[in-house]
Amino acid sequence: MNGRPIHVTRDDGAFGVLSLDVREHAVFDVDAHLLVTRPDGRTEDRHLGAAGIDPAWLPRGRYRLELPSDPDWPAGTRLNVGVSVGTPDGRQDMHRVAFVVESRADHASGWRIGSYGDSPPIESLSWSQGPSNWFYRHFDHAARVVIDLMFADHPKLRGDVLDVGCGDGITDLGIALRKKPKRFVAVDPFKGYERLPEICREHHLPPEVIEQSGIEFHPDDGNALELDDDSFDVVLSWGSLEHIAGGYAQTLAEIKRVLRPGGLFFAHPGLFYGSAGNHLGEFFDDPWIHLKLDREELKQRVLAGTPRYMDRAGEKSPPEQYWQWYTELNPIKLPDFEQELRGMGFEPWRFALRTDPVVEYTPELQGHDMVALGISELYGVFRLR
Repeated sequence: MNGRPIHVTRDDGAFGVLSLDVREHAVFDVDAHLLVTRPDGRTEDRHLGAAGIDPAWLPRGRYRLELPSDPDWPAGTRLNVGVSVGTPDGRQDMHRVAFVVESRADHASGWRIGSYGDSPPIESLSWSQGPSNWFYRHFDHAARVVIDLMFADHPKLRGDVLDVGCGDGITDLGIALRKKPKRFVAVDPFKGYERLPEICREHHLPPEVIEQSGIEFHPDDGNALELDDDSFDVVLSWGSLEHIAGGYAQTLAEIKRVLRPGGLFFAHPGLFYGSAGNHLGEFFDDPWIHLKLDREELKQRVLAGTPRYMDRAGEKSPPEQYWQWYTELNPIKLPDFEQELRGMGFEPWRFALRTDPVVEYTPELQGHDMVALGISELYGVFRLR
């Protein structure tokens, strides 16, 4: 295989089909580029990703990749296709494979990807199932948001990385396997990461990938990290600061303590007054119900309700647990959060906001400002001066 994570060959049983033999536990961010050269010299490029097929990862196995066809390609048209994958150092190209069109196709067709034999079915993989799949939302979506969108593949992600409030560890696993940092520590006092081996098995990954990732999981409290000063290049906090009972000021102080000067802090805190802020969406359709009902009525409706459980990798909690989580939420607002970080010596380096297209003011909402209601999510990276 010459050190390549995928062995790419022609499928001799069908024209325009590649066989992809994945020999590692998993490969990531697979793409394919097709160069079409007609007999008259005209060329065109087609990409698998541009066609809306985004194989975020493929587990060990054999897969078939069918090239597109077009009646506009006459006999003699040359098809030269290459497959590439993401690596910690950038994209790696596999060797290219060539075909020559012998006769025009009867109709146009697009890219297709499938599995051979006993290999995991493509439709069972998280990226094929999309946002309804918990593993997809963390291993695929969240990990890539951190790496590509928010850090722009910054080299510090290859250094010493800490996640404060790692939950089940799925996002961290997606980041660590893609970037192979020098050190990756993930902490959470609730030890949700103990379920990670089982979750991996359910998604066609052997538990050995956790050891391969190099992640060190610890049950540390974010308010008292058992870590040295100035020991990390990157600290991550995805959806954890709002859940720290009693406030998150001490956790921010600990993050600053362990982060090296010039280090980067990623924060995705729940914004309490936005449409995703109450964490009660499995009980109510109204995203601002917590701002419209008094606390006692909201409590009674939660405790008497039955959650419409979303996929949480098999985890289900009773209404009493949801209510406790709600009562512990920190009412974070974006402007206040920004000023808190600036006051501690952090400066914004890169950020993105998700807003609601329309917010309808009802009488109960008149006491809340438009910014607080309209901004549903913050994704921010801050540099420690």
